[in-house]
Amino acid sequence: MNYQQWERATEWPLAGSALTFLAIYTWTVLSQPTGTGAHIAEYAILGIWALFGIDYLVRLALAEQRMRWFFLHLHELAIVALPVLRPLRLLRLLTLVSLLQRSIGGALRGRVVTYAVAGTLMLVFVASLAMFDAERTAPAGSIKTFPDALWWATTTITTVGYGDFSPSTATGRFIAVGLMSQASRCSESSRQPWRRGSSRR
Repeated sequence: MNYQQWERATEWPLAGSALTFLAIYTWTVLSQPTGTGAHIAEYAILGIWALFGIDYLVRLALAEQRMRWFFLHLHELAIVALPVLRPLRLLRLLTLVSLLQRSIGGALRGRVVTYAVAGTLMLVFVASLAMFDAERTAPAGSIKTFPDALWWATTTITTVGYGDFSPSTATGRFIAVGLMSQASRCSESSRQPWRRGSSRR
């Protein structure tokens, strides 16, 4: 099996694993489990992360120019290493975005509109989780529930920005900057195929 065959064979399984990871992570953020539930969720997350670690090692082994591939994919090495380093929850959420973008992006390759819509919805949902987790205990914060965070993310990514909800913590503001920058990238990426199509006519 070569590199391209491996990627084609693992696109959908990795996408399913990433979505399962998102479901478990969502549950841990919203319900804040303790005891056995928390341990099971942690082991499940680490198990899914191990699958991405195996995928990383296999792709490295199959790459024609391994050293070049290694340096071009250092961000993926960081994703694999983060659970070992016991990261902060926000860092783990950032790597989740990277995992979803890679796995689902590969599975939806060529479906520009579907990928743009799925990517935007995923970004809003993940940013809402992160913001809710960062702001719910902040004394001066206005985002106290997940629906509040979801409304904030929606108005932010659509550039409406009513201002009724805004982050008050440094972590929350960092998330806000990240969402706004990602929104700009998504908008630019969605326009590129149409530009290429127009240039050919």
